[in-house]
Amino acid sequence: ERGRGGAPIRNPAVLPTGKNMHALDPQSIPTAAAVECANRVVEKLLERLEKDNGELPETVAFTLWGTDNIKTYGESLAQVLGLVGVRPVADALGRVNKLELIPLEELGRPRVDVVVSCSGVFRDLFINQMNLLDRAVKLAAEADEPDDQNFVRKHAKEQAKEMGMSVREAATRVFSNAAGSYSANVGLAIENGGWESENQLQEQFVGRKGFAFNADKPGSMEQSTDMFKAALSTVDVTFQNLDSSEISISDVSHYYDSDPTKVVESLRKDGRKPSSMMADTTTANAQVRSLSETVRLDARTKLLNPKFYEGMLASGYEGTREITKRLRNTMGWSATAGEVDNFVYEDANDVFIKDPEMQERLLSTNPNAFRDMVTTFLEANGRGYWDTDEDNIERLQELYQEVEDRLEGVSG
Repeated sequence: ERGRGGAPIRNPAVLPTGKNMHALDPQSIPTAAAVECANRVVEKLLERLEKDNGELPETVAFTLWGTDNIKTYGESLAQVLGLVGVRPVADALGRVNKLELIPLEELGRPRVDVVVSCSGVFRDLFINQMNLLDRAVKLAAEADEPDDQNFVRKHAKEQAKEMGMSVREAATRVFSNAAGSYSANVGLAIENGGWESENQLQEQFVGRKGFAFNADKPGSMEQSTDMFKAALSTVDVTFQNLDSSEISISDVSHYYDSDPTKVVESLRKDGRKPSSMMADTTTANAQVRSLSETVRLDARTKLLNPKFYEGMLASGYEGTREITKRLRNTMGWSATAGEVDNFVYEDANDVFIKDPEMQERLLSTNPNAFRDMVTTFLEANGRGYWDTDEDNIERLQELYQEVEDRLEGVSG
């Protein structure tokens, strides 16, 4: 018997499990329900940004994930279309392959430009939707509307002039990895500590994610680093979705691996750091928060939550590694976005390092993971992400040597 895959919270029809699972028809997304949910999130995002900054953003940078769009039936894809002011239109069979430009009078606000970074899995699964996004942006760029009401057209015209190309060519906004390539590998560099500067991470991001999709040349993804940089240089806001109760922003490295916040800061002519926002769509009442608020919430519910770390410690070796992994992933957000409050490191140090009993528990269950934790604290301080007193640093340095000695079998 066949049955749907996906998240049972969003779609109870997934249960019971154990069927011959299929996900969805890629041509059917975004669904009408996904568009409705997406439009609510777009409204909340723009309301929050206007409240915080006093004006609407001109460009929002998006990250689109393959599995997330399967689970939500294309919600984040529909958010991109909603910002640009384009309506997806399904045919009689439910296939979404047509687009309508929403009139400005109906939209009630300017069209917001977008820069879309698609994951490698999204590229593999949803090439038709990348085509849809590219056509939507070009539709907006070629609309005969005033620049102050159409930021897509405004930026495409500026970039066309600077780069000596047509407005349609300059309206390239959909990017991903080269065929067969996945991720920016920023997370990999941060996990193994093998990076010299943030500039190295930023160049890596732009180089690996800067392959452009062009609906006018289907079937090819061309390296377009200059175009990618030009598009990112106008970004006012970076934005991602959290749509699963199972995975948070410190559980995996993928979210910060694809975060372009500091990349944008380095590319903007005014050097201003963009706002960083996240939508939590794990419940029907979606919440839009700043990235720093999301990091704080995540730290309080996971890394610094006694129920979490005691539960992890009770599971032994792997549990200690999970705690260390969350600390390392939290530092990843410092590296890519600079949105981790100092107290997160300070409180984590108080919980895991200052307490001798806790030290011994971590060391006895997984000495390698504990060494990695000590290394992460020292690295966070050395890279300027954590400001703390000398006593804490000296304690960490001594602990590192103690752990090394124990691992090497050296007795005192």
